[in-house]
Amino acid sequence: MSTLQQIISTMFFAIALAGTPLPAQGQETPKVQQYVYVLRVAPALHDQAKWTQADNDAVSRHFARLAAAVKTGQVIFAGRTTEPLDTTFGLVVFEAASEDAARQFMESDPAVVAGVMSATLHPYALALQRKP
Repeated sequence: MSTLQQIISTMFFAIALAGTPLPAQGQETPKVQQYVYVLRVAPALHDQAKWTQADNDAVSRHFARLAAAVKTGQVIFAGRTTEPLDTTFGLVVFEAASEDAARQFMESDPAVVAGVMSATLHPYALALQRKP
């Protein structure tokens, strides 16, 4: 490598490092992890006719909470299959600092709290994503 190439390479490396904040000495930067929780409609609610206003309200709060979490960047994406209620499931892919924080986020979902849906938590790693 020529001297000019070494200088250019060093400059690019220095510029890249200049924009990277370093953690305080002795502190590690917490690594945000990805998780997915899978939602399923409670068996007692597989028949839409059995839904109460309270059940519908819980799902509205669930949706509003996820929409707010998308805006803050915590939720990467959320959605559900378009199958009948006895087979449909929803996915919420999100980030949290720890499994405990992820579990707390999932368990405080208004649809889960209300018993309209059950949820299971799984560690997740997003590998590919199309660009908008």
